Amino acid sequence: MSDALLPLLIAIPLLAAIFPLLLGLRFDHAGWPVAMATSLLVAALAARFTWAVSPAGSGPQRLVHDLAGYPAPYGIELVGDGLSAILVALIALVAVAVLVYARTTGPDSNAFYSGFLLLTGGLLGMALTGDLFNLFVFLEIVGLVSYALIASSDDGRAAYGALKYLFLGTTGASLYLIGVGYAFVATGTLNMRDMAAELAALGYGDPLVQAAFGFILIGFMLKIAIFPLHTWQPDAYTYAPDTVSAFISALVSTTAAYALIRIAYDVFTVEFFAANPLITDAVLLVASISIVVGSLLALLQTELKRVFAYSSVAQFGMILAAIGLQSETALFGAVIHLVGHGLMKATLFMGAGVLSSAYGAQTVADYAGLAKRAPITSGMMAVAGLALVGIPPSVGTLGKWFIALGAVEVGSWSVAAVIFISTLLTLTYIGRLLEALYFTQPATDDDTGVAGDTGDADDGSIVADGGADSSTTAGLDDVAPVATERIVVIVVLAVSTVALFGAAGLFAELLDPVFGRFFQ
Repeated sequence: MSDALLPLLIAIPLLAAIFPLLLGLRFDHAGWPVAMATSLLVAALAARFTWAVSPAGSGPQRLVHDLAGYPAPYGIELVGDGLSAILVALIALVAVAVLVYARTTGPDSNAFYSGFLLLTGGLLGMALTGDLFNLFVFLEIVGLVSYALIASSDDGRAAYGALKYLFLGTTGASLYLIGVGYAFVATGTLNMRDMAAELAALGYGDPLVQAAFGFILIGFMLKIAIFPLHTWQPDAYTYAPDTVSAFISALVSTTAAYALIRIAYDVFTVEFFAANPLITDAVLLVASISIVVGSLLALLQTELKRVFAYSSVAQFGMILAAIGLQSETALFGAVIHLVGHGLMKATLFMGAGVLSSAYGAQTVADYAGLAKRAPITSGMMAVAGLALVGIPPSVGTLGKWFIALGAVEVGSWSVAAVIFISTLLTLTYIGRLLEALYFTQPATDDDTGVAGDTGDADDGSIVADGGADSSTTAGLDDVAPVATERIVVIVVLAVSTVALFGAAGLFAELLDPVFGRFFQ
């Protein structure tokens, strides 16, 4: 019965997406309870699935489910292993966290929560499919729902960001589909395992095979936001509603990067890179440029959400570099960095959303002195920011360390140097934020002036953090209150970025069977 977990993980959120709209015909606020109940069920199934494929579970460490009973290569396979389990667990965790964050001040539209569940189901489908065309279907679900959720803000700039994302995201998906078409013409199959065997028999130097990988790579570079194909990301992340920014920044590009890892090493395999050194060199060059330029662009921004958006360009450049290094150590670091990046960006965007709603803080300068008035939120943003730099003990340290170590092991000192330079640049722009929070006085003389509307949480569960300086009561009348659970979820996510510093062994146990297949 373990393999039944795979279709359930995908089908439950996709089918549940109907109910916020149906129940919304009678109940105005049906969306959130349905989305939360579904996400908790998905989280329970994700935990069961992770246990099932782990060595501690004493079962098969690779689950395969043939949809409708049609075996591959004619039918569609769903495949679960340690690598996909890590991503499924991340998706489930972030989905629950974002819903907790959205409970009081998030969107109250039932249609929004239908979209949220569709996006969750699409992400899980990308993580679990073993068919390249089925991956395209889920990629399109994720893209179309993301465009709609980004545009759901009242800010007209969000519609512009969604439109830009629509054009470039559709281009990326189309390029991916062209690559899959070339691969299908060359091999006659769309099943990942079957295609891997056919590509090996055909030869990795075949121009059709090279073209297929090139189109797939460029398509995913657009989806992941690798420089110079990143231009959709800053506007999409900055102007989307805070809840949407936190969700898509943590998961959408992360899942696309996972899919690229899966295709590169499970379908084309490490032998493809060995047989095509020019492609390998091109991947490393583009990745190195993205790491440095993304960090520099983040350093030049004044609006905090744009800083975090450009930071993602650099962080995913490291993932792409790890793919091109053909190193088990570097790829291990890339997987850890994917998880860490998802948690860190969720924390940072949620924290930015809290301080923006309470204080109207948008730019780095607006954060001056906010650590005194919102110590918990500011402290957790500082923890996640330092993890993004790679300061130990944090999951950010593990990811960067193993990627850089892998680069050194294969003799790619230039990639190791680029990661070091990026770390210094990341320290610089995170240091600017910390300086504003902790060492800069607010522009106003009084400590109570705040940009933000006064309001009440639905259940009255509000806290001063993110609301006002506890040393003054006047400030409480000038700020929007913040629901307690929003602070709690930020704390939990930030603490998890530190706790995972000690989880390298758990990652290794889950990934050893997968990497044994990748690097056999």
